[in-house]
Amino acid sequence: MEKFIGRKEELAELNRLYNSDKPEFVAVYGRRRVGKTFLIKEMFKGNFAFYHSGLSPYDKQRKITMKDQLEAFYAALTQHGMEESQCPKTWAEAFALLGKLLDNLDDGNGRQIVFIDELPWMDTPRSKFLTAFEHFWNTWCVWRDRIMLIVCGSATSWMLDNLINNHGGLYGRLTWEIKLQPFTLAECKAFFEYKGIVISDYDIAESYMILGGIPYYLNYFQRGKSLAQNIDMLFFAKNAKLNLEFQRLFGSLFANPDDYMEVVRLLSKRNVGFTREEISQQLKITSGGTLTKILDTLSASNFIAAYTPFGKDRKEIRYRLDDSFCRFYLRFVDGKHINETAFWHKNHNLPAINAWRGIAFEQICFNQVAQIKKALGVVGVTSSESSWIVSDDDGKAIAQIDMLIIRDDRVVNLCEMKFLSSEFEPTQDDELKLRSRIAELQKHLSPKQSIHLTLITTYGLKINAHSGIFQNVVTLKEML
Repeated sequence: MEKFIGRKEELAELNRLYNSDKPEFVAVYGRRRVGKTFLIKEMFKGNFAFYHSGLSPYDKQRKITMKDQLEAFYAALTQHGMEESQCPKTWAEAFALLGKLLDNLDDGNGRQIVFIDELPWMDTPRSKFLTAFEHFWNTWCVWRDRIMLIVCGSATSWMLDNLINNHGGLYGRLTWEIKLQPFTLAECKAFFEYKGIVISDYDIAESYMILGGIPYYLNYFQRGKSLAQNIDMLFFAKNAKLNLEFQRLFGSLFANPDDYMEVVRLLSKRNVGFTREEISQQLKITSGGTLTKILDTLSASNFIAAYTPFGKDRKEIRYRLDDSFCRFYLRFVDGKHINETAFWHKNHNLPAINAWRGIAFEQICFNQVAQIKKALGVVGVTSSESSWIVSDDDGKAIAQIDMLIIRDDRVVNLCEMKFLSSEFEPTQDDELKLRSRIAELQKHLSPKQSIHLTLITTYGLKINAHSGIFQNVVTLKEML
């Protein structure tokens, strides 16, 4: 078995479920390219009584029909030992054949693992797929203690609506669910070490800003090349591996990908995000069912995140782009037509790229709150995290606080993020600005709450006459 990076909790749960004495129905979901299929295939390495993956309905020139999906399913049945007969015309017939195959293969020993990958793709319009699938589980699987049915899907909203939050025939039938997350910074470091790729902590962080900890993308890195050379190879070289990935990614997930890409493109333009009303006005989309579906689906798939800025009510909820890969792609690749094959290597120190790094590092910190809290020694303290948009008396935004960690122990960490190539050396202007923010924040807090100004940075804080303003310092090393 290839070495797993991270995934310890997921592997432990799968092992527990495998060794149980009852039928198990497991749903694994998460963003495309995050490693769902790899996790299941490597965990059970060839030990499948039946394996099938749905046909992508969006990758081909023509529309994939129910007949196409049934023919592919039938081919998988014959590959696993079913005698050839007539291809099923309905999903009810198809799952009946699967049950018959599994009965024939059953030797009375050990688990029978059925793995169906990209399950949502099989649910074509008017196919009655879900009804047949429910029937298969409820009338065949539940009576067989040794069956373990595992389904995966990148269409997260479908998985949530039809399996995890199902209120129909599959209500309460799932025995476990796994939402697979991108690698953390520490897991990215472990991945590079396992692959024998020599890379600094600073460059690991920058790779995360670009690729978002997605294992599929990281696997393209080549030994002996610098970070800049690898990024050029992935995005800017001739026939670059990820040059068209943004379009492929959304095209493989959504029937109308342009609508979803339009929202993501808009959110990439403002770090603090947009309100629902602003999105509706900017994109000329009625703030009704269509926009709700787009926002809910993108949120469920972890492309965007909804949050309420500190001090605001739920009516002022904002949506921000939460996918580092999309943010980088839209900033430097999408529509740019860059012909310079060594673009990143030659331009990585430009002011515009350094400005992007600062914003992208803020996003990393939001995604690594658990590691930040561990460094602060408050892992067990419940907290909420938010940005804070400071407004003047007329409601005009005049400043932004990168992140507030509002803790239940009556401490608020006011976080200042700095992605630098050396220690942060605060100036008198920095101290005055930060003291002003502390004073403004205190107006909105209870007298029982205290503010700890917290620096989150790459290489730490240089001690000088102004450094004492910081109560805590979290370095990149502590996040790794």
